[in-house]
Amino acid sequence: MNELRVADAITEIFNIFRRCNKYIDETMPWSLAKDEAQKDRLATVLYNLVEAITIGASLLESFMPDTSKKILAQLHAQKRALSEMDQFGLYPSGEHVTDAPEILFARMDIKEVMEKVEAMRAAEKAAAPAAEEAKEEEPVIDIEPKAEIEYDDFAKLQFQVGEIIACEAVKKSKKLLCSQVKIGSQVKQIVSGIKAHYSPEEMVGKKVMVVVNLKPAKLAGVLSEGMLLCAEDADGNLSLMVPEKKMPSGAEIC
Repeated sequence: MNELRVADAITEIFNIFRRCNKYIDETMPWSLAKDEAQKDRLATVLYNLVEAITIGASLLESFMPDTSKKILAQLHAQKRALSEMDQFGLYPSGEHVTDAPEILFARMDIKEVMEKVEAMRAAEKAAAPAAEEAKEEEPVIDIEPKAEIEYDDFAKLQFQVGEIIACEAVKKSKKLLCSQVKIGSQVKQIVSGIKAHYSPEEMVGKKVMVVVNLKPAKLAGVLSEGMLLCAEDADGNLSLMVPEKKMPSGAEIC
């Protein structure tokens, strides 16, 4: 318990019950019961089983209290204290186990289980349309369309995944951040107007989508060699566009 090895503890407890099963196979009490001369041996075998199961059930109480109580009740046994676990033979000699044993873990009928599963699926399917209707429709934004372009115009743009390895605020600017973006084996300096939405510390380590072949330009006196792609909502909030899956720096966006 001190090492939080709960699963290992339960495994060791059930090893007691597994050993009891093996003990039954080894001693064959059903065979001993047929021979009057083996009466004392049969009594010893049954006592050993009851004593071992009592110890196992007592240890199980911390994990499965209801099951532990049921086992002990059927054996007419008292729960053992932890300090008594190193003693074998405390079960009162001559005591009788229950005449009406109860199955602790009944085997499930697969047909009955599948009927319940199908009933659950039908209930979920029936509830699905209602849930869809109740779901609030996600807002959308319509913007003024720009003039159509040819594919060749679009193909001139080069989009790649970049990793931001350093970022700082641009001095004398309330809006600009200057990021060092690793794109493949190159590092480009990109200035972006996202200071109101991201801190320099938040930017470092992000994988972002970059337009890498824009003609370099100076913003607030700082050279910018590309553009970070962002999405903007109706309130002007910006969100960097990032790859859905893990992608290496330099991966082409196509």
